[in-house]
Amino acid sequence: MGTSSGSLLHSAWSVRSRVIAAVVALTGIALAMSGTIVFTRGDALTEQRVGADLGRAAEEFRTLATQGLDPDTGHPFAAAEPLLRVAVQRSVLAPAEGVFGVVDGRVRWTAQRGVQLRPEDDPQLVRAMLGLAGADSTSQGRLTTSVRDYRYLVVPVSFGTAQPTGALVRAVDFRAEEGLLSEVWRSYLLVSLASLLLVGLLIWVLVGRLLEPIAWMRRTAERISDTDLSQRIPVRGTDDVSALGVTVNGMLDRLEGAVGAQRELLDDVGHELRTPLTIIRGHLELLDPADEEEVIATRALLLDETDRMRRLVDDLLALARAEHPEFMQAEGTDVARLTDETLAKATGLGPRHWVLDELADEELVLDSQRISQAWLQLAANAVRFSSPDSTIGLGSRIEGDQLSLWVRDEGVGISATDQERVTRRFERGEGASVAGGSGLGLAIVAAIARAHHGRVEIESEPGHGSRVSIVLPVRKGN
Repeated sequence: MGTSSGSLLHSAWSVRSRVIAAVVALTGIALAMSGTIVFTRGDALTEQRVGADLGRAAEEFRTLATQGLDPDTGHPFAAAEPLLRVAVQRSVLAPAEGVFGVVDGRVRWTAQRGVQLRPEDDPQLVRAMLGLAGADSTSQGRLTTSVRDYRYLVVPVSFGTAQPTGALVRAVDFRAEEGLLSEVWRSYLLVSLASLLLVGLLIWVLVGRLLEPIAWMRRTAERISDTDLSQRIPVRGTDDVSALGVTVNGMLDRLEGAVGAQRELLDDVGHELRTPLTIIRGHLELLDPADEEEVIATRALLLDETDRMRRLVDDLLALARAEHPEFMQAEGTDVARLTDETLAKATGLGPRHWVLDELADEELVLDSQRISQAWLQLAANAVRFSSPDSTIGLGSRIEGDQLSLWVRDEGVGISATDQERVTRRFERGEGASVAGGSGLGLAIVAAIARAHHGRVEIESEPGHGSRVSIVLPVRKGN
């Protein structure tokens, strides 16, 4: 039992751990996929935003070049150098943005000192931007140097062949922009980790409650032994696990009934067969094989005891089989015909005045062979406890939703105290010791009645006879 319970405990723990691990793993995968999608989308949106900002900066510079006024002259700009000076000075820059102006192939104007990003200090970027400053159209793109990863904008400007050419260069530290998203990503990771811990804790509690009936089953199984089958699993709730507990309790009920029936059968067999076996052994030990008359007499006596043992075993087997579902084979049966056939068979049980009291003319669903067996057992009891010149009546009647099959006699009767116990195994009435019998007849009748969801009713007055009825529920065939 110790090894079994330890194995069950390990299995219960393993189930709980596996469920928690599976739920946490699936939740983690879902959070990781969601975070990856959000981060990827955020990165794309960041690039779009930076590109849009650079595009607006280009439009503002073109507007300044075509519509702006040179503050030194009060007239429209006529050269690249003053235009670039004003454009650089008026640029509103974010912490990750920088700007400078290129005139005649060199950096001429830079942002004020308070600007954090100084793209003019990156030689690789400057060389690349000077190469684009002489182009005929605006350039925008991405450049990674040994210092930073840039998104850049180059807007060339020219006021004729006689004037120096120039270009406005604007650069964005793209990694710094992504850094803002990284902060969000780190926060998301912390929230996800906390969520996983919370989910794990909640699942631990929830799975523990769900597996609690299984733990009850384990503890109940540990308490069940070959001498105590009365333990049952406490059922709480209406879910599937609770339904399993109900099913297991039903199984334990059937198991307890089967084991109880086996024990009762063994007790009955041991109790009832001990006497005939003792008789047989005693006569065989005292038998004189040389005395022919004694051998013949002993043989007859032993055969009689053997027949009694056989009848006893047959009766016990019939009682044992009565608890099995296969015991009864119900089918449509003509009750009137069954009554006539049973009466005809009963007349051979003994010289009595046999009469038919009443006849139920109906076809019902029942096991005709088992009912005939029980009915004839009642008739045999009536013969055993009545005198040869008496009357025995047999009949059938339908009263409402019940079928009554009876045998009445004019015999010794059964006292009120005996009526309560004669349907139990090996219980006999007051006249049974004289009439003989194993005390199993009425027990078999009661078992057959119970198999049909019916009962046995006894009406008797000592010295005036008895009426024993098999009362069954009416079941009509389709």
